Amino acid sequence: MSAFLQFTRTGKPLEVLELQHRELPPLKPNEVRVAMRYAPINPADLNFIEGNYGRAANPPAIPGHEGCGEVLEIGDDVTSLAKGDAVIPLHPGGIWCQHMTAPEGWFAKLPETIDPVQASMLRVNPVTAWRLLHDFVNLSEGDWIAQNAANSGVGIATIHIAKKLGLRTINFVRRPELVDELQALGADAVFLDDDDGLAAAKALVGKAAPRLAANAVGGDSALRLMDLTAPHATLVTYGAMSRRSLKVPNKFLIFKDLTLRGLWVSQWYEQASHAEIQDVLRPLAGMMMDSSLILPVDQVVPLSNFPQAIERAQAGARSGKVILDLASAD
Repeated sequence: MSAFLQFTRTGKPLEVLELQHRELPPLKPNEVRVAMRYAPINPADLNFIEGNYGRAANPPAIPGHEGCGEVLEIGDDVTSLAKGDAVIPLHPGGIWCQHMTAPEGWFAKLPETIDPVQASMLRVNPVTAWRLLHDFVNLSEGDWIAQNAANSGVGIATIHIAKKLGLRTINFVRRPELVDELQALGADAVFLDDDDGLAAAKALVGKAAPRLAANAVGGDSALRLMDLTAPHATLVTYGAMSRRSLKVPNKFLIFKDLTLRGLWVSQWYEQASHAEIQDVLRPLAGMMMDSSLILPVDQVVPLSNFPQAIERAQAGARSGKVILDLASAD
């Protein structure tokens, strides 16, 4: 028997999630069976369970947008994977389980010595940060970029990747204690996300204002990013933590000619080829291997203790992601 988390109706995660068990299906010739090891709890996972995500849940459903595991078995026709390979699922949903059985194209192979906890967080936040820095503006070494929610998973990944690319980051956060923490990770400048922080950021960059800003908050925080950016800059929105919509003053469109874009990494995965996905995962996995990309972890919690994990993931002032240990369900 194999354990998994499931919800039969959308609602508050602690009220609707249940630990269930199932028999493993026979393996088809084109399929692989993966023993899942770790999976982070992301805001998107909680929103999916609540029925507030960009794609419908259609219960009964198994949540989980990312994780990592090890190949247990392969079908007769499988050529790209072998028993013992470290892999991550490329498709969202169905990941909070002890075993996944799916076509080989659903998985990407990783270096065998990669830290599995870090690898479990590779698919979403680092790839979002990579796409933010590569898809929207042609940036040059030394350019400034700006972001809010800089202590988030995407924010920390952006700091690391930008450093690797020779870019400088202006980072806005809500809590004073995060300033030193992010500077220790390599952030070039960290300010509180308020009017004083905006003024300090403007003074720092002078005429070299950012041509790219990443918005995960919305509301007034997004307006401050628009105020900071250079004329003809691009604001990319990939999250809405404040749950407040963008209300863009006319001056930013008329006098700055700002471009407003959106990024949903799940949609990118749907449109990208397997080779294109590997071209992004490969350098990111390499950064995890050489410790130039390390994402903070708050707690690792056994799957059987999932209520504790969910409660902690919903708490404020965490020091990183809450990770489900999928192998521990007894």
